[in-house]
Amino acid sequence: MDLEVLLSERIGAAFAAVAGAPVDPAVRRSQHADFQSGAALTLARQLGRAPREIASDVAVRADLAGLASVAVSGPGFLNLTVDDGFLAELTNDMPADHPPVERPETVVIDYSGPNVAKEMHVGHLRSIVIGDAAARLLEWQGHLVIRQNHLGDWGTQFGMMIEHLVELGATDARSLADLTAFYQAARVKFDTDPEFKRRSQLRVVALQGGDEQTLELWRRLVAVSERYFLAVYDLLGVTLTSTDFTGESFYNDRLQAVVDELDAKGLLRVSEGALCAFPAGFTGRHGEPQPLIVRKSDGGFGYAATDLAALRYRIRELGASRLLYVVGSPQRSHFQMVYAVAREAGWLPGDVTPEHVAFGSILGADQKMLKTRAGDLVKLVDLLEEAVERATAVALDKPSDLPPAEAAEVGRVIGIGAIKYADLSGDRMSDYLFDWDRMLALTGNTGPYLQYAYARIRSIFRKAGNSAPGKITLTEPAERELALELLTFGPVLTGVGRSLEFHRLTGYLYGLATTFSAFYEKCPVLTAPAGIRESRLALCELTGRTLRQGLDLLGIEVLDRM
Repeated sequence: MDLEVLLSERIGAAFAAVAGAPVDPAVRRSQHADFQSGAALTLARQLGRAPREIASDVAVRADLAGLASVAVSGPGFLNLTVDDGFLAELTNDMPADHPPVERPETVVIDYSGPNVAKEMHVGHLRSIVIGDAAARLLEWQGHLVIRQNHLGDWGTQFGMMIEHLVELGATDARSLADLTAFYQAARVKFDTDPEFKRRSQLRVVALQGGDEQTLELWRRLVAVSERYFLAVYDLLGVTLTSTDFTGESFYNDRLQAVVDELDAKGLLRVSEGALCAFPAGFTGRHGEPQPLIVRKSDGGFGYAATDLAALRYRIRELGASRLLYVVGSPQRSHFQMVYAVAREAGWLPGDVTPEHVAFGSILGADQKMLKTRAGDLVKLVDLLEEAVERATAVALDKPSDLPPAEAAEVGRVIGIGAIKYADLSGDRMSDYLFDWDRMLALTGNTGPYLQYAYARIRSIFRKAGNSAPGKITLTEPAERELALELLTFGPVLTGVGRSLEFHRLTGYLYGLATTFSAFYEKCPVLTAPAGIRESRLALCELTGRTLRQGLDLLGIEVLDRM
């Protein structure tokens, strides 16, 4: 149950009776009481009455029996204190599983999207982590989630790679590192050897024309890349699988239909030899209409055509009612134009919501994109392996009875969790500074701190012996504060499911962990008298369950021992 909503309904009805019209009661959590309303202050001018007078009138009219007490404070605030018995009842009744949403949607999430024949680098991290958190949360809420890993697996570069492989007689590659070296060598030849460039271009024509030998070589390149991508996803602990790969090549035979339909609706015109759409409201630097190139002057199709085909497919064939594109902020204008053209074409009905889930960059100490000393972008695998190595070293250095193998597993869970938490704990629209010491710290708003908080709770139960959780009763302020914090979990998840602002979930979990720490210091658990001990164990169990569930929705594992 959402306490804030319930109190808002009761106080809102009283405000409406006083004002003679609906009023936003503006009920919020407060440091001065459990909840507070400041609506009387904003209503004073409208009614021509003193705020305290209005607040007093509302307090008298509010139906809060058995729910909360109300008091007027300051210039006209209403302080609301939830009844202890009602608060304990709600806490005892917190469900282990979140009830599904009343109106589940079909949500298509486009995330990760690496390029075939290229190793993933640090720039791919945020799309994977944010997209996977969105998929986990929305699926848990009861929505049908369809993951779409939009691979870059088609285009001119494959002509030169396949031609280079044929020349070398190497029609297969054992690893993506081999493939990356092939790509780099092919690029040099393409840029410096006109004859090789010509053959590569012919190879593209053969690929697009369905030449079976060329297609077979292309399939091998894609297969090597996909095996590598899946290994990275496994290391990172995300839910993407081989069934989620839907690359650009999937839409190849749908592109001409996109052009034909847009053209038939009068939405395309020729501009410098290319077929372009000019959606209303988009202009260039000098106010001229801004084009979205659908078919290039050479007859080929660009990203816009593929994205339009993908959008149409996801709505018409996958039945999407919500479309999420987890792609960096620089692509904002492109996606806004794609959505606009799709609306003008009638492919994007009003009950379907497309959302660009944008995010900033990961920066190094120099405030620039995180790179190696050689100036290259850091490879994603190298970053993840270093996180595990650093966390394992910390685990081995700590006084502990963990054997090395178990310490290595602890290092994996902590290291990968620290990477994910650092990414999700800030406003995703902002860039963030990559800092090993901060993200691996056991104090502050970090993944390891929350994992440690969970492990600490598990240690309480190892020491509890035969004592088991009982019915929750609330007698101490620290117990009440913990109960209030626990009851906020559901409303937080509901809000994050709409906004996909995962820093609000991480902020909540950090607040819960610090509230639990204060409770544990002020309210002895194992040494408490019978009855109270069982109640406090129940609060511990509920806190641990909530931390574990919240971290799992972020894609972060927990440990019983650290």
